[in-house]
Amino acid sequence: MVNTWLLKDEATEEKGDRARMASFVGAMAIADLVKTTLGPKGMDKILQSTGRGHNVTVTNDGATILKSLHIDNPAAKVLVDISKVQDDEVGDGTTSVVVLAGELLREAEKLVNLKIHPMTIIAGYRMAAECARNALLQKAKDNKQDPDRFRSDLMKIAMTTLSSKILYQDKEHFAKLAVDAVLRLKGNTNLESIQIIKKAGGSLKDSFLDEGLNIWLDDSLLRFILDKKIGIGQPKRIENAKILVANTAMDTDKVKIYGARVRVDSMAKVAEIEGAEKEKMREKVQKIINHGINCFVNRQLIYNFPEELFADAGVLAIEHADFDGIERLALVTGGDIASTFDNPESVKLGHCKLIEEIMIGEDKLIHFSGVEMGQACTIILRGSSSHVLDEAERSLHDALCVLSQTVNDSRVLLGGGWPEMVMSKEVDELARKTPGKKSHAIEAFSHALQAIPTIIAENAGLDSAELISQLRAEHHKDTTNAGIDVISGGVGDMENLGISEAFKVKQAVLLSATEATEMILRVDQIITCAPRRREDRM
Repeated sequence: MVNTWLLKDEATEEKGDRARMASFVGAMAIADLVKTTLGPKGMDKILQSTGRGHNVTVTNDGATILKSLHIDNPAAKVLVDISKVQDDEVGDGTTSVVVLAGELLREAEKLVNLKIHPMTIIAGYRMAAECARNALLQKAKDNKQDPDRFRSDLMKIAMTTLSSKILYQDKEHFAKLAVDAVLRLKGNTNLESIQIIKKAGGSLKDSFLDEGLNIWLDDSLLRFILDKKIGIGQPKRIENAKILVANTAMDTDKVKIYGARVRVDSMAKVAEIEGAEKEKMREKVQKIINHGINCFVNRQLIYNFPEELFADAGVLAIEHADFDGIERLALVTGGDIASTFDNPESVKLGHCKLIEEIMIGEDKLIHFSGVEMGQACTIILRGSSSHVLDEAERSLHDALCVLSQTVNDSRVLLGGGWPEMVMSKEVDELARKTPGKKSHAIEAFSHALQAIPTIIAENAGLDSAELISQLRAEHHKDTTNAGIDVISGGVGDMENLGISEAFKVKQAVLLSATEATEMILRVDQIITCAPRRREDRM
């Protein structure tokens, strides 16, 4: 036991029930914060930063909301972390995992007040989670062997994922974009080769996938777009391009040693120094040209003199390509990012069939056709403002993440609260068979699972008590596809409505929420360290 005299003056501690209640309250407050964003009719939040510019973000993405908050409560930080992990791991379900963890803690608080020990609650929750996972495994379907049905499953999952996002009105259009892009990856979960470019103007429906004509066409139509302009005096079109992608300083024709002073006794000496600097740059440019290239893409600035030398040699020089841009360009063209140029034979060049300039809206971009990596493609997002485009990108990224994971783990479940009711029914039956106090914890787990469809109904402005009682009755039949249809405002057949979710997302939500709840339930003491004092340096 830690005595107060062991701690510094400004350190604080909370013990026993007081510490446990502080943890419960903090975690439930975070869950209550994001639960209004859950489901197809969930609301958005406006996040305004306190920094320079007071940047505004409008979103209903759970992970984006939570990682923007500065939270003091340690238990709340656990829920923020599981939301981030859910976003990194599967891309979707970031709100669901926090809401489920919050509901599990709400039920656990009632049990703790009934003097049931936290370790008993944890044991019951573990049994319930295993039972719920087995129920999902039995109900999951896998259509990977049938390409048409599998593509249909992917379309349904994409549309369900986008139903709660800003892209809801055009979800079929964006679902097709996402499915086409992910199927090009051929099972690879690295989304680096799918580039998303945002261009303000037009409407969301004007967004398109730049990939040639169709997935099965010749490699010469595989494309990549770099968000840069071709410089003045540069060749505007290059066929059979050999590309050197580099991250090197091309501005050493200036003296860059800060505070350096050069003393000369005549203007002729100044001209000699400038001439020496230019000669040094000329040698560097010549080394680059000696690689046998006709396109040079640099991460850093290219000053006027080297740009002029490249133009004279007929080499297209692209400067200041952002780091993500050149990494992705090197990946899709099959080249390496170089920083030294003394050994041309050791540098791997990128290749593509054609480089040209294109117009999207009012902006010029550089178009690489026939790139080495056949999985590469670019999604161009159009929208009325930067806020709309940012939220559209987050929504589309969630769909791409879920689809790329589903291509590997192709098991699919129905959506609309159907999985939660299936799990709740199985867990409820386990509670009846289990003797002792654990049965109370297992029953509480069943109630927490039912909270997800309840919140979906409430956010849609429906009578949640009536709907959940109808759903429970439907799920006590032998086979049912019943879930909440927020459009009609009643119970609907999820199979006929085409509402599907990825098994991997639901499994991650279930297991992450249970583990986070278990961690918070184990807490019986919170020690806050004393702040560090800045020592007087006199």
